[in-house]
Amino acid sequence: MSIFRKCHKAATLNIAVPVSGEIIDIADVPDPVFAGKHMGPGFAVAPVSGDFTSPIDGIVMFVAPTLHAVGLRADNGAEILVHVGIDTVKLKGDGFTAHVNEGDTVRTGDLLLSVDLDSIRPRVPSMISPVVVTDAAEFTISERSKDPTSVLSVTTG
Repeated sequence: MSIFRKCHKAATLNIAVPVSGEIIDIADVPDPVFAGKHMGPGFAVAPVSGDFTSPIDGIVMFVAPTLHAVGLRADNGAEILVHVGIDTVKLKGDGFTAHVNEGDTVRTGDLLLSVDLDSIRPRVPSMISPVVVTDAAEFTISERSKDPTSVLSVTTG
């Protein structure tokens, strides 16, 4: 079941890295829901910066009330979840600042969230941050190893 309203246009979408840090295979995320791809395929980042930016051009579909996650929808209909850290929902927004609201239009690189890594890191199991395609069954997903600015490619069909 999708968490976003459907609106598809045929296109290929490249998903950029939303934060500076080491790119991690989704299977290595220390959370069974993400590692098992139950939320969808993707990748993760071990952040070294607290500035999380949009990995796509699209619309902000939601900002979690606890500010730990942002859902985006691209023009081709792909639904992307940027989730900051593991078990960060329990912080109830402490250490997070949202720079976008539901319905905002964003471009790749626009600031979504600011996160105080020094404050949050000791209070959660991991700051590894998954980026997943939540409606992947409707798309062809492939890695983009030749393009240093993007990690995944999402194509309709």
